[in-house]
Amino acid sequence: MNAPVKKQHLIDPEICIRCNTCEETCPIDAVTHNDDNYVVDAEKCNYCMDCISPCPTGAIDNWRVVLRTYSLDDQFSWTELPKQAELSIAGATAEAVEAFEDEVDKLLAEAHQGLGGKAVAPASASKPSVNLFRRAKPATARVAGNFRLTDNAAENDVRHIILDFGDVDFPVLEGQSIGIVPPGVDLEGNSHAVRLYSIASPRDGEKPNANNVALTVKREEKGVCSNYLCSLKKGDTVQVTGPFGSTFLMPDDPSANIVMICTGTGSAPFRAFTERRRRTMPNAPGKLVLFFGARRPEELPYFGPLQKLPKSLMTQHLCYSRVPGQPKTYVQDRMREESAALAALLKDKATHVFICGLKGMEHGVDEAFADACRKDGLDWGALKTEMRSAGRYHVETY
Repeated sequence: MNAPVKKQHLIDPEICIRCNTCEETCPIDAVTHNDDNYVVDAEKCNYCMDCISPCPTGAIDNWRVVLRTYSLDDQFSWTELPKQAELSIAGATAEAVEAFEDEVDKLLAEAHQGLGGKAVAPASASKPSVNLFRRAKPATARVAGNFRLTDNAAENDVRHIILDFGDVDFPVLEGQSIGIVPPGVDLEGNSHAVRLYSIASPRDGEKPNANNVALTVKREEKGVCSNYLCSLKKGDTVQVTGPFGSTFLMPDDPSANIVMICTGTGSAPFRAFTERRRRTMPNAPGKLVLFFGARRPEELPYFGPLQKLPKSLMTQHLCYSRVPGQPKTYVQDRMREESAALAALLKDKATHVFICGLKGMEHGVDEAFADACRKDGLDWGALKTEMRSAGRYHVETY
């Protein structure tokens, strides 16, 4: 009888940046780590695919067909992924391997379909540089500025932090992220995990031709990295890894319509998108449309600068859920009010959709798109899959 074969989910230790996103995302605790590697427990993994999309490097999206699953100890010892073994000469026929691969590939395809199709970069996007600096050899940046974006009376403290790389070449594109290495160790004596932050400035810097990046950071009460960043002073130095991200990228096409939907610090990449177009394509025929949610105007990051942007550059829908005396309005509510305009944009092959913010927002936004499509006789499920496959639909939630 042929030996049973299994398709095992593995993490590439060469690409993984140890950001902990996969372990936090996994709903069944199949992902774990030690001081060296993040790994997947084959006894627990059920191919749910929840960890695939959030991974900033793609390290999590690796698979091997095996006769004996690699143990956790095996994976902890790796410095690189093992090559795919030739199983037909190790006890299983080629037909058995092929049949099993077909079965599991179908399962994985269905999982990706549930995510709306596997994300790819916009066809016109520039080629990104990825993983140039790692935790073992990070880049050092100097704090050039740390400014509060929200009103002093606002409950949330959101900061605009500028990091200057000096003579270090650190190329970035709009939509990419960088990793911040907070100093110190946790209660168990382990180094703090690297945390990722979306870049809020365009590729040529916070000001044109400056070798720096801007971040949008909200201070969290128990957030090790957010408190570290928000408390930095001008002149302090920071250890940085990255850049990361190869799909959530701005299309370099002046005819592209870009629909941006965000809450809170999810606005960071869209500030970069907007600044890029304002500087290089101010008269672009493509539309910029922003749906931006916050509790009150005082708590909306970049509220002041947004008011100064010309209406010809971008259509803004600012949505507030906690303004006294006014009904609660979330981004999905405003999207429904604009359903006719959204449906018209979705019919246009030049339209790209980008969603960024808290994970809970995604369902409401998806339903609002579905409602807009139903009113116009469109099949949102099929359209979303088509757009994602063409590099025109992107979600980055946390």
